[in-house]
Amino acid sequence: MKIFVTGVNGQLGHDVMNELNRRGYEGVGSDVADAYAGVADGSAVTAMPYVKLDITDRTAVQRALKEVRPDAVVHCAAWTAVDMAEDDDKVALVRAVNAGGTRNIAEAAKTVDAKLLYLSTDYVFDGQGERPWQPDDKNYKPLNVYGQTKLEGELAVAGTLEKYFIVRIAWVFGLNGKNFIKTMINVGKTHDAVRVVNDQIGTPTYTFDLARLLVDMVETEKYGYYHATNSESEPGGYISWYDFCVEFYRQYGLTTKVIPVSTEEYGLSKAARPFNSRLDKRKLIEAGFEPLPAWQDAVRRYLEEARL
Repeated sequence: MKIFVTGVNGQLGHDVMNELNRRGYEGVGSDVADAYAGVADGSAVTAMPYVKLDITDRTAVQRALKEVRPDAVVHCAAWTAVDMAEDDDKVALVRAVNAGGTRNIAEAAKTVDAKLLYLSTDYVFDGQGERPWQPDDKNYKPLNVYGQTKLEGELAVAGTLEKYFIVRIAWVFGLNGKNFIKTMINVGKTHDAVRVVNDQIGTPTYTFDLARLLVDMVETEKYGYYHATNSESEPGGYISWYDFCVEFYRQYGLTTKVIPVSTEEYGLSKAARPFNSRLDKRKLIEAGFEPLPAWQDAVRRYLEEARL
């Protein structure tokens, strides 16, 4: 099986390429950079075929997929700078990437009869209430530009293809790039105390674990909408960003005090964030997929690999 992966310079695309290599599949990576620019970890990603590709260029996307002729596409490329997306001079670009770029990928996948896996987000919902969002919920109401454009990407995929997976994730962390754990550990090393919001609830997603699941998915034809984050340690055991920070500080050995604050007290963000990022993942099990491990275990393995 040949699999085309977009956004390989990001946290998830990097791990998907490594997972493909582990399984002996032919992976072809793509991104906007002149070459693969991932971490210098000696990983197999650097040795795999690479295509420089601007997904907002419809002609270039069509040409790339016709040349590669993949069996499946894992579409990781996206604009993910949530606050910057709110800037007036960035909105058109964010939409061109997340909505237009995704439509281009979907149309090209259809042309070569490839299945498509699109990564989306809990931000397509309004984040209200406490009920975990179901994969097939359709009561969309994004709070910000990022969420709106990712929803437009979802609609483009579903409206173009029959062979697709839409996988929503949240609170992503991985080795290749910036993330909340890395940022907060660096801050914790130089501060006696940090403030972290405790009224935004969900679970994190380790890209190493997610990559395994995504490759599991594209090996099948079990199409549809799914939610995938690392598992709660107990049923319904969703956490806050505060809980998350307390745990990885504990595992890392930092004694920095973590002060819980409300989103309103914390302030600063340009983009509205959802309070309810709970994603129900039972559909994965119902479809026969192995769910992601507990988030605490994911944190442990990440810290061992990252060596921060």
